[in-house]
This record gives sequence, C-alpha cells and structure tokens, in this order.
Amino acid sequence: MKENLKLNPNPLVQFLNKPKQDFTKEDLMDFIEKKGIKMVNFRYLGGDGRLKVLNFVINNRKYLDSILSAGERVDGSSLFKYIEAGSSDLYVVPRYRTAFVNPFSDIPTLEILCSYFNKDGEPLDLSPDNALKKAHKVLKERTGYDFQTMGELEYYVISDAEEYYKAVDQRGYHEASPFSKYGDFRQEAMLAIAKCGGDIKYGHSEVGNFTLGDTLYEQNEIEFLPVDMEDSADQLVVAKWVLRNLAWQYGYNLTFAPKITTGKAGSGLHIHTRLMKNGKNAMVDRNGKLSNAAKKAIAGYLTLAPSLTAFGNTNPTSYFRLVPNQEAPTKICWGDRNRSVLVRVPLGWTSGKSMASIANPIEPANETKFSEKQTVEFRCPDGSADLYSLIAGLGVAARYGLEMPNALEFAEKTYVDVDIFSDAFKDRLNSLEQLPTNCYESAENLKRQADIYTQYGVFSQKMIDGMIEQLKSFKDQKLFKEVSGDPDKMMELVNKYFYCG
Repeated sequence: MKENLKLNPNPLVQFLNKPKQDFTKEDLMDFIEKKGIKMVNFRYLGGDGRLKVLNFVINNRKYLDSILSAGERVDGSSLFKYIEAGSSDLYVVPRYRTAFVNPFSDIPTLEILCSYFNKDGEPLDLSPDNALKKAHKVLKERTGYDFQTMGELEYYVISDAEEYYKAVDQRGYHEASPFSKYGDFRQEAMLAIAKCGGDIKYGHSEVGNFTLGDTLYEQNEIEFLPVDMEDSADQLVVAKWVLRNLAWQYGYNLTFAPKITTGKAGSGLHIHTRLMKNGKNAMVDRNGKLSNAAKKAIAGYLTLAPSLTAFGNTNPTSYFRLVPNQEAPTKICWGDRNRSVLVRVPLGWTSGKSMASIANPIEPANETKFSEKQTVEFRCPDGSADLYSLIAGLGVAARYGLEMPNALEFAEKTYVDVDIFSDAFKDRLNSLEQLPTNCYESAENLKRQADIYTQYGVFSQKMIDGMIEQLKSFKDQKLFKEVSGDPDKMMELVNKYFYCG
C-alpha cells in the first residue's frame, strides 16, 4: 500500500500517507495548517451539471472546524428548477474524501465536494448525489454486489488552425504530434485531474478533427479507471471542471457538446460498468467468460435504456448524435466488441496467453489472469449527462436486471454479433426496439418507467417529475426535421447548447 501511495499524484494522499477514502476532518485541518492553505472552496453540482462554488477565507482554527463540521446554507431554488423558493434553504456539507488542492488558483486553496442536506439534517431527496448513494446501497442490500463504473470523457479543443502537419479529416484516432496539436494540453490536463483525485486509465486523440476557416477542431478523450459509482461520478465532474479551466488559461475553447456540426464525429460519454463481489470482478466466470450476472445486468440496461436517456442525453442536440451508421447506438441491443450496439462487451483478456512474454521473449510467462479487467460499456450517453443521476440510473438498471425473472432469455434475444447496419442484418434490424429520437420521447419513457427508479426510495418522484418537465420544455419532437439541411439553424442550435454539462 505504501508503495502505491508514493506514486499517487494527489498531494493530500502523499502528505497524509493514506488513501483519500480514509481522509478525516482532522487530516484536512492538519494539511491546511502545515501547507499554508489560505482558502477553502465548497463545490457542489447544480441542476445544469456544472460545479458551483462557495469561497471561505480561513479566519482561525475554530472557524475552519465549524465549516468543515457543519457546512453552510445555500439557496436550492437557484440551483435546481424543481425546488420551490418558499422552501429552498439547503445545507451543503463537505465530503472529506473528495478534497484536493486547486491547481489553478494563485492563492493556496483547498477544494472539497459537498452533499446536499435538508432543513432536518437529512440527505436531500431531490439531490442527484443522494440518489447515487441510495442506488448503490439498495443494489448491495438486494443483490450482494458492489457496483463500479468509469467514464470515457470525450471533448473538442478549438483554437487557431496551423498551416503544417494537418491531420486527415475525421481520421484523428490515436494520432500523435505533430499531426495532433493538443496532446500536450491533454497530458497536462490528465496530470491536473490526477492531482485532484481522479483515477485515470489513459488519454488519446479521438476520431474527430476538422478545420473550418482558420479554426481547428480536434477531439480528444480521457478515460478513467473503474471505482465505486459514487467516486466515478465525482471524478468526472471534477475532470470537466479541470479541462474547462485549463482551456481558459491557454485561450482555447473546449466543449463536451454531443454534436457541434453536421457530418463530423460527435462526442459521447460512454460509461463502463462492472459488478464486484468480495473485491473480485463478477462480470466473468471461472473460465474467463461473461458471467450470468453480467448478462442479467445487461438485460437491465437494455430494459431501462429508453428512460436512461433522460439522464444521459439531456438536450436536443444529444439526439443528433444518435443516428444510424455512426459509432453511436440507435437500436437497443448488445454484442461483443461491436461499436454499433447500445451495450458493448469490450475485449477482456480472456485468451489465457501471456502476451507480454510473447512480445518479450526473455520475459517469463505471466500467470496473472487479466480477465479481472472485464467491463460492460453503455454507449449512448454524452457530455450533456446529469452524471450523478445517470450513474445512479445505471445502478438501478443493474439491480433491476439481476432481479428480472427472464433476464437471461432477454439478453439472449437482444444479442447481435454483426454490425447492425450491415446488409446481413436488415431483416432483424426492425425487430429491435429504437432508442428515443428526441427529448420529448425520452421524457415519455422516463414517465413510463418511473416506478422502477422510485422503487426502494432511490429517486424521488418529485425529482423524476422535474426531469420530465425539463425535457418536455424543449418541444423538440420535430426539431431534427426542421434543422436538417439548414446549416444556419443547425449552428444556432449547436451554439445554444455548446457548453452543456
């Protein structure tokens, strides 16, 4: 453990010599005193998906103890549309494990993510972060499984185009410098995110790149490691905050928007999931094959997919990305290594061969079984996602699938092993259920399946109703038809939701 902590880039982990999950109030106070921290910022997610902030100057130790112990009041009606002004006072209370040093402030500042509490000192029923905690608690109580997730965060960096070493249009996947222009920016962002507590798997340039006039648009991706679903949501919202602030420092524009122009790759936010039991990956059986538990969870994802879009695809441009013949799903099905399906089972190191010893003949064969890395990927969400609600919804869906009497039969019926848009699949394509094509349809599906989310008190009905109302307010049933073929209308729409999430 100590060796792992020495390599951890988070300054608090290094100083305290303990993992972030074990941070206490006294730990933070000790770090603040000994490291000369001058300010503390509370951060909490608003209804628009962005981190809000409340700044504190540290007057003395007693005051510091007070804010870390009791939190502070905020106006909930200004943060969430479905909270009335007449009963809007809320508490925000820091979660010590989320603390990190602000990498951008000239003033030494400690940032801490917070949870919402109501007037009675109870976790707020209307808060997505509370739904996330309850979703995990109920899943563990009813099935015995822990639930881990990780996100693939795609984004475009936008800046002045350069004359030399231009990448091929829409062929930027894993491109390196000098053809990729923002690799150094990505690496700097990755290190900053890691210092803020993010557990990163890797980063790379993505497919999307194009030039309009004198402006270069380049798509990149940062992918995270699987962690408990609560921590996974936290690290994604912090990562988005880091990327935007770093772009601002460099004078770049940056967007997580699902679609920024026609005919070019949109940005998704794929979520990988895995069930864990006793610290072991339950997505694979003893033979390294996909387990029945995994297939049941997949059945849950597919069953609730029409309403999960209400959390993962939250503005009209989301549905301009979910179109046929792209690497984005439109039909509700699953498959192995298949990027045209909604739920994909990626390669899982199941061959049993020691590839490292084959690549390195002087190296002895590695007996470690890497099938433990297996995940299942839910592919329709994008950067507009309400991240806490989305990951909570996936937790609900996994639990629902594990409890479905016919889950394995449903999984078998919805499995495909070819590109669903290939000629060979035409006859079966129409038999598969379609994902919603606009926010209104997504809202209707959430209304239809709401009882599953509110079961066991995971989501509150008022919270669900607020999301339905928000989605329907776009009135976008005919929007795709109205803007298709009209570049000016399309760009007006894109600009409206450019900084979503």
